[in-house]
Amino acid sequence: MHNFQLNASLQVLPIIQNKHPYKWIDETIEIIKKSGLKYEVGAFSTAIEGKYDEIIIVVNSINEYLYTKRCHEWIMTVQFQIRANDNITIAEKTENA
Repeated sequence: MHNFQLNASLQVLPIIQNKHPYKWIDETIEIIKKSGLKYEVGAFSTAIEGKYDEIIIVVNSINEYLYTKRCHEWIMTVQFQIRANDNITIAEKTENA
């Protein structure tokens, strides 16, 4: 994959048995924060800005964390917006909002 900035939307939906889903979500947001990537938390998903490989590391880290912390089951949805020959930023998409 190229080295331009892209955007991803990441949504984690814990199928709970042992703790409130918001607790799991808060813990996954901490992983995103620690990544150093630009992000914006929304009501249904978190937007992340970075290179493809950097975002994939975050996705893998979240899945590994949930697995090792014994989250019973979860659904993860990831969407990418990729521009073939240029950066795409969260700011350019939200500047008029």
